[in-house]
Amino acid sequence: MEHGRSPEFTLTEDAGLRCLICPHRCLWTDSNPNGLCRVRGLALSGYGRCIGMAVDPIEKKPFAMFKPGSRLLSTGPPGCNLSCSHCQNWQSSQGAPPTVYHSPGELAELARKCSDGIAFTYTEPVVWYEYVMDTAPLVRSLGGVVVMVSNGFVNPEPLKRLISVTDAWNVDLKAWSDDFYRRNCGGNLQPVLDTLRTIAASGVHLEVTYLVIPGENDSMTEWDRAASWLAENCGENTPVHVSRYFPRYRQTRPATSVESVFSAAGVFGAHLKNVFPGNI
Repeated sequence: MEHGRSPEFTLTEDAGLRCLICPHRCLWTDSNPNGLCRVRGLALSGYGRCIGMAVDPIEKKPFAMFKPGSRLLSTGPPGCNLSCSHCQNWQSSQGAPPTVYHSPGELAELARKCSDGIAFTYTEPVVWYEYVMDTAPLVRSLGGVVVMVSNGFVNPEPLKRLISVTDAWNVDLKAWSDDFYRRNCGGNLQPVLDTLRTIAASGVHLEVTYLVIPGENDSMTEWDRAASWLAENCGENTPVHVSRYFPRYRQTRPATSVESVFSAAGVFGAHLKNVFPGNI
């Protein structure tokens, strides 16, 4: 391997290696050397393979209450451990996007030269575990911040390690429904709730995004339950971005109305002090 890195959080079995990064617990074998995310596998083939880069305002991630006005170098891995039907970056998360290899030192130095830090984003950065663990401390040693924009579908132990080298997280809470996660994302809700609770308890800055999709996760009862849970488990000051959906990938439902976004923001705002309508 050109990066000299071996996969962490794996369990050796007679048939191969079991990945322990996320709840899928993929088995890597000679005949199936990569997991569902297509980033992690026997050779860590996605290590350092960066998809498109941009320097973005931190508000675009979105973060409303962490380092406002700063700019971050954004990049991510060429794959994801969920398969959301509405993914806005599906060409990268589900396809085979072009990549450029950057060593951890190269990426950290690039972030120092052109921004205030780095955002691991676009697809799902937790599946880039080894690369984030190698790169994030270098970025911070150069005075930059490190943020994660994540679906939260990660196991507890690697999450704790990632929290230790990062400064802020924005986690998608895609719905208050296990059925939604199974049908639309190929995952389930409880690991995401565990992630939110863990990050909130760690003291690392946490923001949450809830994308409102018509006919899927737009009931007022669901909004109320999600908001109540967030207030109780993450704190009523947790910033929440209630965002507008547009048709993408396999999801063809019409775009969320602006009125629905503001209705959802009102329901979330009954429990939480910092609610921000987005994508409007």
